[in-house]
Parts: sequence; C-alpha cells; structure tokens
Amino acid sequence: MAEPVWFPSAETLQRSRLYRWMTQQGFQDYDQLYQASIGDIAWFWGEAEKAVGTEWFEPYTQTLDLSRGMKWPEWFVGGKLNVVHNALDKWLRDPASAERLALIWEREDGAVEKYTYRELAARVNRVADGLKRQGIRQGDRIGIYLPMIPETVVAVLAIAKIGAIFTAAYSGFGADPIAKRLVSAEAKMLITADGQLRRGKFIPMKEVADQAAEMAGCVEKVVVVRRYNRETAWHPDRDVDWSELEAGAGEAPTERMGSMDPFVIIYTSGTTGRPKGTVHTHGSFAIRAAFELGYNLDLHPGETVLWLTDMGWVMGPIVVFGALANGAAVMLYEGAPDYPRPDRLWAAVEKHRVSLLGIAPTLIRSVMQYGEELPSRFDLSSLQGIASTGEPWDPRAWMWLFEKAGHSKVPILNISGGTEIGGGIVSNTLLKPIAPGGFNSALLGMDADVYDLQKRPVRGAAGELVIRQPWLGMTHGFWQDPERYENTYWTVWDDTWIHGDAVLRGDDDFWTIIGRSDDTLNVAGKRMGPAEIESILVDHPAVMEAGVIGVPDELKGEVPVCFVILNAGQDPGGGLSAELMQMVTDRLGKSLRPKELHFVSELPKTRSAKIMRRAIRAAYLNQDPGDLSSLDNPESIGKIRVECGRRSE
Repeated sequence: MAEPVWFPSAETLQRSRLYRWMTQQGFQDYDQLYQASIGDIAWFWGEAEKAVGTEWFEPYTQTLDLSRGMKWPEWFVGGKLNVVHNALDKWLRDPASAERLALIWEREDGAVEKYTYRELAARVNRVADGLKRQGIRQGDRIGIYLPMIPETVVAVLAIAKIGAIFTAAYSGFGADPIAKRLVSAEAKMLITADGQLRRGKFIPMKEVADQAAEMAGCVEKVVVVRRYNRETAWHPDRDVDWSELEAGAGEAPTERMGSMDPFVIIYTSGTTGRPKGTVHTHGSFAIRAAFELGYNLDLHPGETVLWLTDMGWVMGPIVVFGALANGAAVMLYEGAPDYPRPDRLWAAVEKHRVSLLGIAPTLIRSVMQYGEELPSRFDLSSLQGIASTGEPWDPRAWMWLFEKAGHSKVPILNISGGTEIGGGIVSNTLLKPIAPGGFNSALLGMDADVYDLQKRPVRGAAGELVIRQPWLGMTHGFWQDPERYENTYWTVWDDTWIHGDAVLRGDDDFWTIIGRSDDTLNVAGKRMGPAEIESILVDHPAVMEAGVIGVPDELKGEVPVCFVILNAGQDPGGGLSAELMQMVTDRLGKSLRPKELHFVSELPKTRSAKIMRRAIRAAYLNQDPGDLSSLDNPESIGKIRVECGRRSE
C-alpha cells in the first residue's frame, strides 16, 4: 500500500465541521465514530439529518423502518418536507443568507452570471408557477435535456418544489437514449435549449430534443431555453418558450412531500441497451448529499464548489442540492476545462475563489500535458479540498495534482460510490492521513467490506465490494422495475448489496478500487485491475493516457492488451511500443506482459472523463458493446475497431 503524504494538521481539525460534530457527539476519533455509525444506522442518520439543519413541515415518528427488509428501507417515517425548502426557502428568512451567493455561471467566452439565494428563489418561484400553468401536477415526470446553465438549476428546483419528478439526460446524448429515458419515466414534458457551446463549436440541442420527443410519444410539451436566439423548427401545439414559462409574477407554494416521495429519477447505463432508473426521494437523497458535501468534504456556508459534471450524472444533483442545503454557492462551467486556454480551470478557481473543486483523474492527465507550471500562475489559495470521482488514479497524476495545484497542502478527497448509492461508499476523510490514489476509510453510515467468493472478509487481496446494511441515499428501487433492482444487487448473497467493484482492502484499512468487477483482469490466476498497468504506462514521459483491457487467451485464460495516447510531438516508432511493454514486464513480471500495445488518437470516454473499457474491449473483439449512450466521443469506437480490432475468438 502507498504511504501517506498528507496529514491532518491542528488547523485542519479546527476548521473541520466533521471534527467539531464528532467531538460534540462524544467521540475521540473517526474510527470510533465510524463503528458507532454502522452499529446503529438509525441513530447515526437521525443525527446526520439534524447536523445539516433539515427543516420538516411535519416531524417524522421513526428514523428507519425495515419491515419490508433491507432492500426496501423506509426513512424518516411520517415526516413531511421538501428538498427545495431545505436547499433554498429556508435561507430566505435571514436577510444575510438571502443575499449570499447561490449560483455562478461562467460561459465559455468568459462572461459570468451570478444569482443570490433571493434572486434564484424568485426565478424558481416564477418557473414553478409556469409549470403549473402548463398543467404539471404533483407526481408528473419532466425530462431535462440541458447543458449546465442557470436555467438547469432553476428547472430542477422548480420541478421538485411543486412535487413533480425530474429526470435529466446527459447533455451530449443523441435522440435515442433521451427517448428511452422519456418513455421509461412516461415524461409529460421535456425542457431543452436551442444549443450549447463546447470548444467554440455550437452544438444544436432543440433538433435532438424534437426527435426524441417524437420517438417517445409521451411528451406533450417541449420547453425551449433560447440561450443563443437561433432559429429552430417550432411546433406551436407543443413547443413553449422558456420566457413564457417564467413570465408570470405568481408564486407556487412549496409542496409538503412525504419522506419517501421521489423527486428525481437518475438513469444509469449498463451493459444492456436498457438503462436503469434509480429512484431518489425527498427524505433521503438531499439529506445525504448535504451531509457528504458539508461534513465529509467540509464545504462551509458562503463557500463555492465547482464540480465538472452534468445534470444527467448523479454528481449534478448531488452538488446542486448538497451545496445549496449547506448555504454554499454552486459554480456551473460551460464547455471544456482547457478551452479557450489551457489554463481555464485554474483561472476559474482563482477568479471565483473556489473552495471545493471536483474533478476526474482523466481530466488531470489531460491538463498535465500543458506543463507543470500552469497551476502556479494562479492564486489557488481559496482551495480547501479537491474531490475526485469516477475512476482509479495513477500515482503520477495524483502526485502532480497534489504538488502542482495543491502545493502539497490541499487534501485530495477521493470518493467511490455510484448513482444507485446516492453518494460515496469509500472516501478520504480529512481526519485521517491520505495516501496517493486510494481511500482511507469507508464513509460514515456505510457498512462496507470486501468479500472473497465464499463470502468471507478478505484483506490484502482483491475481492468484491459489498454493503451489509441499508444507508441513507440508496436508490428506492428502479423506476417501475423492482424485480430488476433486486436481481441486480441482492441475489448473490442474502441481505448483502453487491456493488460490482473489485477492491483491495489492506490490514491498515486503506482501500484501493481496482476497477469494475467486469473490468478486472484474471491473468493465469492473478487478479488485477487495469489501472495498475495503466499507471505504469503513463509513467513514461511520452504517454498522456492509457486504457487496458483483458482479452481471452488459450494459455493464460486472459491477457492484457494496451491502448496508448501519446503526448503531442511524440513518435510512436523507434521501438517505443516494445519499451512500454517491457516497462510493464519489469514491474509486474513476465506472466503479466501485455499481449499487444496499440497507439490510438483517443479513447472512448464519458463526459465526466471516465474511460469506458468495456467499449474498448467490444470494439477490439468486434462484439456488441451494449449501451454506449453515455459516451462523449462514440466515433472513437469505430477507430479502434478499424485500426486495432481483431475477430472474437
């Protein structure tokens, strides 16, 4: 296991909201609090909702009801609340918090829009009233196909305020995956924009939305945000201008919702063509998000969080509802982090005094190519933490971020969880030392462990990540598909959630995510994650990124095949391929030597910058890749298939 390089100082502990709360609860260290949190989960989550200042219209009578079993917990029984009251309305009573900054939007051209809590609430009120005038009622579903613009935040808040349910599609989707989500949710309305900018290129959205609405058949109204005032096809019987939705001066009351009433359906892709609709509720998701951002990630009222994500991914709603519930500001960011200049990300942190920055490792690997001096040009002293999600780190990229952007002072708070989790499972807490790349603990209230194939806890070897008790934030099934939900997570071992991650847990309780279980390589009986090989490859100065897959082999069962992107100006000839393969062999041994290595111009990635290895494998083996709707660059699959692919064996 890696040795820690960051240690909590007295100043860190003094600032930490979690440390102060922990001592108030009578605990002396994190491990003691963690054991208590899984020893009595009802006690813990009841205290957590109080810690984040949850306000209830009607108090709950019981924190947790497990009468339907572990798969179907009922949280805060009898309680009435609304996520929007706790994210927005409650801050309006105090003039000081009402005038606090709530939302920042930076366009790709550098223009900025800002909204206080009062100004944001006014827009939300008008749109909520407009939705009701358009016939939207409590329980109705509304699709959202928008980039990360202010109207996106206004829309999700307005929808939840009136008791309706939103489901957001990733802003880079084509019509087919949007239509599938609309059909699954039986959405009456779709909110979209005329288009978006990315790397200076205008990307139309209204045309895609029209096609999706026609394919779905259930959409009665399409609301259009005219961000760029371009001419688009208009259907007078169906289309509604956003300005009309927001035109009234009326207000809509914040509906009193039951704790287990859903407010969002977040779809997650799988290996099949049918996405899974995870259901998240008023009394679970937002309270968990508030606790995770406010206490695990130490976001304080009045601070600013910038998380490079999309409302179609789980981190979008987590950041919006979690940050606002803590009285912090959410920064939205149009376009790419290295356009129009390579230093744009660091400039934004300085300009907007960002306290918490959320990124993915691939993003850092992509900006490293512009030089290690780039972050040092900016005042990044506002940064209190850098959060990381989505994929494993390689040590070189982790240390680059820690040293060059964080000056070896800012903690990197890795989180691994998922859409179905409603947050993280394991993470780095500020109360314990942090080592490069991994996680120093399971999160509070998450009874997680690593099991071998015989359902025995395993240390020092790879195993399956499991959760042994329910938790706040877990999906309340799949939308209108409870059997599929139970079959996905609960059928291997009784009353045990199987998450699908291969994990290594050390005797020192340091956790390493090897990768998805179906990504994990088993080479001649040796189980290892692709990230272990990838981190060796990117250690070479010529290599910018790498993706590794396992393919069938008659002798070893499975062998690694590597795909490498070189830094600009690097020549793939001259024996570089053999040199890279030898690097892997020298570090891991001859038995793990890659079968092949291919140089490619790009790897298939999601908008959140995760490499989709199963898509690489399917292209290479000429197999069906399953659902690729979350890919940002689907054309990369065809290139790998043509340039590198072989026939399935």
